[in-house]
Amino acid sequence: MAQTRWSAVRDDQVPDDVDRLLLTVPEWFGRPESNAEYVDDARTMETWTVRNEAGEVVGVTLVSWHFDHSAEVHFTVVDRSEHGTGAGTAMMRAIAVDVRRRGATLLQVKTLGASNPDPNYDRTRHFYQKVGFFPLEEIDLWDEQTPCLIMVMPLV
Repeated sequence: MAQTRWSAVRDDQVPDDVDRLLLTVPEWFGRPESNAEYVDDARTMETWTVRNEAGEVVGVTLVSWHFDHSAEVHFTVVDRSEHGTGAGTAMMRAIAVDVRRRGATLLQVKTLGASNPDPNYDRTRHFYQKVGFFPLEEIDLWDEQTPCLIMVMPLV
């Protein structure tokens, strides 16, 4: 599939799109209180979208900056119907290029660690590795039942 099918750009805040997209993947985003926080975050955080050929938003990523050299994928969601089509990959590549251009040397993401076996998050970790993230450390950041895997992408 040609990557030109996708348009991934920094975009206006799109909380309605975040809410709609979350409903397509409840096995990843099944906590209403967390989902409400993501929708709120989309009102204030750096927001990226990936759109299909018809111009419809099929994915959203929120990016935060911790230091001039370090950005984080705070949240990402892609419509279930677009999984495996390259939409998420196009969005992550565009983000990596942009944050590198703005001075970041490291991009990080936090996700559920492998010590909590979950086939959906196995797919998530595989996706992040496919686009260039490396597992760095699994820690007890959220709670004992929700191990946090920190993954990093070097941008130098």
